[in-house]
Amino acid sequence: MTRQARQLSSTGFYHVVFRGVNHGHIFEEQEDFERFLTVLERIKLELCFEVHAYCLMSNHAHLLVHEKMPGDISLAMSKLLGPYANWFNGKYQRSGALIANRYRSECIEDDKYLLALVRYIHQNPLVAGAVNHIDEYRWSSYSDYSTGRPSFTETAFVLAAFASESKAAVEEFIAFHRTAEISDFSQSDKVKRTEEEIRKGILCALGHLGPSAVAGLAKQERDTTLALLREKGFSIRQIERATGISRGIISRAK
Repeated sequence: MTRQARQLSSTGFYHVVFRGVNHGHIFEEQEDFERFLTVLERIKLELCFEVHAYCLMSNHAHLLVHEKMPGDISLAMSKLLGPYANWFNGKYQRSGALIANRYRSECIEDDKYLLALVRYIHQNPLVAGAVNHIDEYRWSSYSDYSTGRPSFTETAFVLAAFASESKAAVEEFIAFHRTAEISDFSQSDKVKRTEEEIRKGILCALGHLGPSAVAGLAKQERDTTLALLREKGFSIRQIERATGISRGIISRAK
């Protein structure tokens, strides 16, 4: 890399993963991928959140997104996955849930982690054997970066980590992707987060508000904050430990 990666904002970057029920397909053919991306672009404009990387595979998908307002990701996913699932079920005359366990999101906390995640997302088709070369896969944001094609993907933030001049940044970006990413960002449900990871995740979700300060918020704001933490996948017990608020209050928060 030709220059130091710039500092991320303290909150708002999330790795979102969702998978088909029982590992089933959520994309069958070209029209399905196109439909999903069209809905994603519309919701992105509506809610003003940013998509920094994505990869759509036949039975799962990865998104790297940045929310400008707390809760935007939860709202965006509800507006995206529900309507897409309904459209998919109607097209293929199926019923029941399409997405397994809704979706999972993880807060991104530092530059090195972010760049490794971008590479991991783009290398998914290579690892799966879907293509022989990373630029052959159509349903990811890699070509948005490597070719500069018009897209809803926000490429400037990541490219700025490689070089100040755009052409050099793209060259460095492409070179960076030639090395296999060894980190596992699959977010398996079987992986148990450590207490420190939980603490950092809650801090990231709350932004500049410390966990201990949640209890002092006005009731409505407190309950909205607690509900947001549960939406982001934290258990009642984890939130209780971090905030000191009783389980009964947390369970009732909406």
